[in-house]
Amino acid sequence: MIQTFAFYLFAVMVIASGAVTILARNPVHSVLWLILAFFNAAGLMVLVGAEFIAMLLVIVYVGAVAVLFLFVVMMLDIDFATLRAGFVRNFPLGFAIALVLLCELVLGVGAYRVGALQLGTPDGTAATALGASNIEAIGALLYGRYLFLFEAAGLILLVAMIGAIVLTHRQRSGVRGQNISRQIARRPDEATVNVRPEVGKGVSL
Repeated sequence: MIQTFAFYLFAVMVIASGAVTILARNPVHSVLWLILAFFNAAGLMVLVGAEFIAMLLVIVYVGAVAVLFLFVVMMLDIDFATLRAGFVRNFPLGFAIALVLLCELVLGVGAYRVGALQLGTPDGTAATALGASNIEAIGALLYGRYLFLFEAAGLILLVAMIGAIVLTHRQRSGVRGQNISRQIARRPDEATVNVRPEVGKGVSL
């Protein structure tokens, strides 16, 4: 009984928060409703036994992606009048794209009802061990059968991160660089200077 109630509660909250995310006029409110949708989707994943996916939804999507969206939206100076004008101008194109996506969904549902594709017969090598949880099964699969692919993906991401840092870190005129050795060698008596400015004279830098 409690599982059924929790399922309907999470499902209704996901649908409602997703709808409000699209319909909200304020982008900050849209991101907040999106975070709520992610949390409720994580609750649905817990109900079906996919606790690893639920953890990814909370940590990756809520903790990183949605918060990044929120910071970007709050820090940018957005002209809502310009956004609305662009929405009206691009409405025909957006409606056409939405119609194409709707046709693809209808086609996919029809193809699924006709019969699923036979991609091959499972050999049982990727079967979950008896008594193992969802996280243990994913960990055994990643660090066992797909270890080299997992490590290669990590190396690719590391190279991409280093490349982004190298491309963006360049010398700019008028910007003082950081001298780490000079900062470490600095003594406490050189760090601060006590001055007694006269009244109305201010502080000389």
